[in-house]
Amino acid sequence: MSFVFKAAVVGAGTMGGQIAQTIAAAGIDVVLKDIKQELVDQGIEAARQASAGAFKKQVKRKKLTQEQADAAIEEIIGRIHGTLTYDGFGDVDFVIEAVPEKLEIKQAVFAELDAVTPGHAILASNTSGLAITDIAVATTRPDKVVGTHYFFPASVMPLLEIVEGELTSPETIATTYAFAQATKKQPIVVGEGPGFTVNRLLAAGLSEVFRAQEENGLSIQKIDEGLRGRALPMGPFFLLHSLGLDPSLHLQEQMVEEVDEGDTSGAARFYVHKRQQELVAQGDLGAKTGEGFFKADGSPNVDGDADPDIDELVNLSHLAQVREASLLIEDGDANHRDIDLGMAAGTGLDPRRGILPPLLKADADGLDVILERFEQAQERYGDRFEAPVLVRRLVAQGRLGAKSGQGFYVYPQYDDEQPGTLVKVETRDHGVRIAWLDNPPVNSISPDLVADLRKVWDAAKADGVRALVLASASPMSQVFSAGADIKAFTTLGPDSAKLLDDAHALLREFGESQIVTIAAVNSLAFGGGSELALAADVRIAARSAVFGQPEVKLGIIPGFGGTQRLRRLVGDAKALELNLVGDPILAEEAYAHGLVNTVVPDHELLDVALNWARRLAGQAPLAIAEIKKASAVADLDAGIQAEKDGFASVFATEDAKEGIGAFIAKREPRWQGK
Repeated sequence: MSFVFKAAVVGAGTMGGQIAQTIAAAGIDVVLKDIKQELVDQGIEAARQASAGAFKKQVKRKKLTQEQADAAIEEIIGRIHGTLTYDGFGDVDFVIEAVPEKLEIKQAVFAELDAVTPGHAILASNTSGLAITDIAVATTRPDKVVGTHYFFPASVMPLLEIVEGELTSPETIATTYAFAQATKKQPIVVGEGPGFTVNRLLAAGLSEVFRAQEENGLSIQKIDEGLRGRALPMGPFFLLHSLGLDPSLHLQEQMVEEVDEGDTSGAARFYVHKRQQELVAQGDLGAKTGEGFFKADGSPNVDGDADPDIDELVNLSHLAQVREASLLIEDGDANHRDIDLGMAAGTGLDPRRGILPPLLKADADGLDVILERFEQAQERYGDRFEAPVLVRRLVAQGRLGAKSGQGFYVYPQYDDEQPGTLVKVETRDHGVRIAWLDNPPVNSISPDLVADLRKVWDAAKADGVRALVLASASPMSQVFSAGADIKAFTTLGPDSAKLLDDAHALLREFGESQIVTIAAVNSLAFGGGSELALAADVRIAARSAVFGQPEVKLGIIPGFGGTQRLRRLVGDAKALELNLVGDPILAEEAYAHGLVNTVVPDHELLDVALNWARRLAGQAPLAIAEIKKASAVADLDAGIQAEKDGFASVFATEDAKEGIGAFIAKREPRWQGK
């Protein structure tokens, strides 16, 4: 991983200026380049307006005075340095290109950037659909070329699609992820297929609306009224009219060209609205030109007055999105959680607004119901609605969504009686129990959660549990645990030392007990959350899992064993680096360094964790405890002595006799823990 102290943005339009503003607001100096001074000035003004908008709410809420806000704005703008040349690019660490969406232009810019930037610098393209690999070939460092797809307006929209090309290195992805977080963006990592992830699903849903409107002469006003708050936060025609008809037309045409070109089977998945093509051709681009889908007086500019079947439009749009999402998952271009997060942060399909993103909605409706809808739609509309293999597979496995406990997501099925409230248990067969962290919104390690985890642990010991899986309870959660609740700990006063001792004692028991602990890490595991996972005997990571010990950024150090357990897993040098730097480490790198035992597709995480749990729960419990104790001893001589003592201790037990007898008799042993 490299570090970003200075960045550059090439292309100083409104988008480029807003991207520069997000970087400068994070305290990073930015060079903003374009070919004309008026464009550079326009970009800086866009950055100024974005900064003013960001501070407006704070002034209104009286968190800042206007004078303080003005000073903060000037400080941000002072970090942005406009230029017409590549002066100042010789020491940049990260460059974002934001020039027009044409491959030949971007390749020319990247060839220039390759020549004027240092070899370690990452070159990123703010493309909304071009293949990163095609851009990277213009450079001598294709491993350091990546996509950073910002959503408009970049200063407001939280989502950032990090697009991985065929040659993009894991180190480049890791640095870009850390850069996104530093600039207050929510990153998701996706493949470089047509439309990437969010735009691909958006185009699929819009295609069904466009097709139905044109084929049936539907009223665009009535479509907007019916779909508002159901398929999108606002009506699709009004939305595109507001944003501009030209970008969305480009997206639809791109999807038709790259996905459906030459398809004569009737299964074409994407659709271009012909009236939109006419409007764009004549320069009517929407609100920015005065007319588009709607005229200047607000009346529709698209023929059609028939009443739409809103329920059917919602259904078809949703099926199209589930289809594309399933294909992305099957191809390994995205995981289910990032797909839904992208749709929530990028298009407003957010549960907090009462609109579920596509896969969460599929689980809520029931995947058996979704499969039936696909079959009915295929019969009525053709093979573009052939059910995805993934949906068929999940239904065949009985994974029907929320009602069955698992679909695209896993849904806890809590026991009737619970030892705690912030950590809840679900008992499975074969001596396995799941401890679900249920402390929304980020599963912070609070004093109450530590107390509940102790209750869960003591109950597991009393009930003879053999394996305990630690997992996050929220289906769409972006966190395993975001770390310790610092504020709660600082309010404890003299009791904080006792609580720290109690937490350490509990985690120490994890490493000495007959119970095997398995952390199923679905996403962010930072600080105390990472340390909780480190204390487990086994760590299973989803591909979207991210680990980190960021305490140093708060001026403190890890408090739950992060300086000790981490180095035992990844070695002294890497552990020291992670604790000193505080930046995140992605799942694949975590696996490469030995921090996790395995990395699995997100939708298989709990299955794999439970598979491990069942296997380890079937091992001899006394031997398990002695192996764990001896393995934790750092000194070689002391470790060998601990091994000898442990061997002598278990060799005389009933379990040892049973195990040896079962081996000789060629049967399965029956462990009693005696």
